[in-house]
Amino acid sequence: MTLTLGIDVAKAKLDVALRLPDSRIRGKAVANTDTGFAELQAWLARQNGIGAHVCLEATGTYWEAVAEALVDAGYLVSVVNPARIKAYGAARQVRTKTDAVDARLIADFRASQHPPVWTPPPPAQREPQAWVARREALVVMRTQEQNRLSVAHPSVRPGIKALIAHLDCGIAEVETAIRQRIDDDPTIKHQRDLLDSIPGLGDQTIPVLLSFHDGPTRFDHARQAAAFAGLDPRQPESGSSVRGKPRLSKVGHAGLRKALYMPAMVTLHKTAWGRAFRDRLAAAGKAPMVIIGAMMRKLVHVAFGVLKLGQPFNPALHGA
Repeated sequence: MTLTLGIDVAKAKLDVALRLPDSRIRGKAVANTDTGFAELQAWLARQNGIGAHVCLEATGTYWEAVAEALVDAGYLVSVVNPARIKAYGAARQVRTKTDAVDARLIADFRASQHPPVWTPPPPAQREPQAWVARREALVVMRTQEQNRLSVAHPSVRPGIKALIAHLDCGIAEVETAIRQRIDDDPTIKHQRDLLDSIPGLGDQTIPVLLSFHDGPTRFDHARQAAAFAGLDPRQPESGSSVRGKPRLSKVGHAGLRKALYMPAMVTLHKTAWGRAFRDRLAAAGKAPMVIIGAMMRKLVHVAFGVLKLGQPFNPALHGA
């Protein structure tokens, strides 16, 4: 029986539970740092746990470093949606909520449900992801300061304006770094040019798609790419009385959905193929927000297609 290691991830620490072949559990807590990762591997060696199949939740970004470290050390790692662990705990009627209990629950989940093995992004993709995340963080901070400026006391406005100017410079520097790294890699540059052929996608959205989709290699088909962003439809239906309207599942990467909203709006109103798409759905009685969500999903499908085929966008294939 394969040894299973469940890890409950927090910002500062990792609670781990090693599930032995006889179902006994051995637990430990280590820091969520490089030193803690080394301590964890040494502890696993003492427990005869080398080669254990690791399972952890995708909790924010706190899980990424330990997952990559364990994969680099030769462990099989599964990364699961926290909603699956929560539902599994409810099905098991687990009533206690502590970090140590959660680690044991995750270990049991891996042993019984056998989630797929996670493949980390290649090193060349990790850096663009970091730059894209950094740009988003700076944009959020700038928006916060801009909102404060209009209601701030006159005495503090100069400081807010100075901070906004500093954030503008930081955003510009990050965007320059992103463009430079794309230009330095011929493969990524070619993928950028393919995505740039799609009317509606621009300089802000293309790096996001490239950093998370890893070109055409991450997904087998476009539906997987849309589901990764939480843009797949959810149909609420049960028995004869529940007949809800289809909605986006939103069980996916919120950052991707956010990045695709404005491009979808621009495509629907400023491009020929987008207007044709909008008019067709409007004629079928679809609500405006449904049309926007459908275009967000369509952009993911089209982006996947041009990258998979290695051919620029063809408007004749989309009614324009």
